[in-house]
Amino acid sequence: MLHVTLRQLQVFEAVARHLSFSRAAEELYLTQPAVSMQIRQLEASVGLPLFEQIGKKIFLTEAGNEVYHYSRSIAQQLTEAEAVLSEMKGLKRGKLNISVVSTANYFAPQLLALFCQRNQDVTLSLKVVNREELLNQLASNEMDLGVMGQPPEGLDIVAEPFMENPLVVVAPPGHPLVTERNIPLSRLAQETFIVREQGSGTRSAMERFFQQHGLNLATGMEMSTNEAIKQAVQAGMGLGVVSVHTIALELETRRLVVLDVESFPILRHWYVIHRKGKRLSAMAQAFKDFLLKEAAQVMQPARQQA
Repeated sequence: MLHVTLRQLQVFEAVARHLSFSRAAEELYLTQPAVSMQIRQLEASVGLPLFEQIGKKIFLTEAGNEVYHYSRSIAQQLTEAEAVLSEMKGLKRGKLNISVVSTANYFAPQLLALFCQRNQDVTLSLKVVNREELLNQLASNEMDLGVMGQPPEGLDIVAEPFMENPLVVVAPPGHPLVTERNIPLSRLAQETFIVREQGSGTRSAMERFFQQHGLNLATGMEMSTNEAIKQAVQAGMGLGVVSVHTIALELETRRLVVLDVESFPILRHWYVIHRKGKRLSAMAQAFKDFLLKEAAQVMQPARQQA
């Protein structure tokens, strides 16, 4: 049986996160010898080394990686417990940890700003990550709520749609197809497309859509961000399929045009997600309710513009 203290885990988590004894000491307002002592005591209890030093750098051992995983989960559960107890005391303050996929970052700040205006005592942490990292954070219970496109099946999560996420075909203003209406899907097979990387939710939806219609599209380049796709399309390197929420500025300034293609837009949804069984704080529940009840209306102008 492990005999470890919460303080040891707290110190270990800080060292593992920074991979630095000195930076962990600064964060925790401890001396470096005090941090080293806590780590030695934890390693003695575990019976295995948690760090190894190569040159002037330290790295987590295999055992260290395992302890780091559990220490982060324990830290998050303590934060949740603190929030619940604060609510029981009648305190109105709350901390909100939100993670969103990169595409959602085009509208998430606007929604969060409105929510914070109504709840001025909230302390907000917003992380913008790729789809894989968001699912990793979900698995390790590092966030209160997440925002993403279609969640994968088979995960032990609660996922609720709160807003449409239409995918449209975009082209530069001078493209020959800009003036055409109800463009046949077969016509798109003659074009080159700039696409997101493998594993992207947008790319998966796009490929699934065209496969269902019996089309194989020519892909010119893979891009890891929506900004890169938009820049490449503007430069005339090909067409793109993007969320309408990512192109409000480009449509307004006429740097991009949405093509009138049959069967488009591809209608998807944005989801707010959290672990099944997770006890949401009052602030997290309030933000979830805000998304479910008001997000679609708040973002209505962007949809109308497209």
